[in-house]
Amino acid sequence: MSIKIRGTVIFVAILAIASSIERSFATEGTDVQSPKTERTDLAAFVRDIVDANPTVNAALAALDASWAYEAAAGRPLYNPELEFEAEDSDSKTRALGLSQTLDWGGKRSARLTVAEAERRSVEADVSNVRWQVAVELLSALADYETASEINFLAATRVETMHDFATVSRRRFDAGDTSQIELDLAVLAYTQARMQLATAATGFAESKQSVTNLVFNIPETRWPSIDAELAPPRIGSDSAEDLVMALPHVRAAQLQVEVASARVSLRERERRVDPTLTLRGGKEDDETLVGVNVTIPLPVRNSFRHEVTAASAERHQAQQVLSDVSRRAYTRFLGAQERYRISQGAWQDWQQTGDVSLQSQGALLRRLWEAGELSTTDYLIQLRQTLDTEESALELRRAMWRAWFEWMTASGQIESWLGAGS
Repeated sequence: MSIKIRGTVIFVAILAIASSIERSFATEGTDVQSPKTERTDLAAFVRDIVDANPTVNAALAALDASWAYEAAAGRPLYNPELEFEAEDSDSKTRALGLSQTLDWGGKRSARLTVAEAERRSVEADVSNVRWQVAVELLSALADYETASEINFLAATRVETMHDFATVSRRRFDAGDTSQIELDLAVLAYTQARMQLATAATGFAESKQSVTNLVFNIPETRWPSIDAELAPPRIGSDSAEDLVMALPHVRAAQLQVEVASARVSLRERERRVDPTLTLRGGKEDDETLVGVNVTIPLPVRNSFRHEVTAASAERHQAQQVLSDVSRRAYTRFLGAQERYRISQGAWQDWQQTGDVSLQSQGALLRRLWEAGELSTTDYLIQLRQTLDTEESALELRRAMWRAWFEWMTASGQIESWLGAGS
């Protein structure tokens, strides 16, 4: 075979091997991953885990508390006071009085406004917590699925390199290869074993990350992630509108409303509330009737510093909102760009072909055994093939993560979680 023809055969073999990653795992990786037909629907699985998550339930408990605080804020500030007076001296006196402090400054309505804004802020926080847990679980599942396939690939690498070292030993014993090439084969096998140990450690860590969230659900019920995830459907709303509707941005907006309501409350708290008392009774045979009004005098403390502090807190909340909204907008644009790039790269990769990895590996093996490839060239091409396969898995994980990020940044995680409910 001429050098030109030999080089063409090698190039075609390498290209075919590099293009076969997804199909090879579909046929050989069933001992690592359960068949997809036995898997739970991804959105339903994530939704169920999010609903049962303690962090989410804690946020819901805070929401229940905020509802109770709002109800309490709507109640009157002051209860009536009942007085009874009895005196026996030169005359016998018996009197009964009823006093009521009046909310003259409208503090009750101001308190209710604050509590309502705080409750709506907590509602936004609940949505934000749900989103965070959902994305954490999705990322953990993506890492687990990728790590399991990388672990399988590392095991395949060990088996291949072991076979390569064994054949190299036989060829060395037969005088068909040099000591250097034999040592190279043994080192490649040793390196493959170290890579397997690293991959197994990463797989165990990724499994623990999922277990931290799903608790006692067995691996056989963990859903797989489709390689092709539908991109978020962005409607006619502008990017600014989508960003301002995000729960954490909405929470920051509501914190400004809370702070503004507190300024109004502090101003109304400066207004004094009079107390009205009605009294009636008898002193010997005479009937007693009296009306008493008391008004506090804000002389020693006018409570103006509380208003100043509330105004400063409102300014702080406004600045926080400005920062949060800006970051959310740039996050939206960045997530959109990252997803576009990663999805494009993944689609380019999928279009390279669907030839079986096993058959192409066997082709390289035959070329080596036939002497068409040197031991060094065979090892280089084999390593390149396996490295390319691992890079493709990392690319797929990057695309998944970009999808999760964009779904979150565009505000569509909640609607996706609700699919099928």
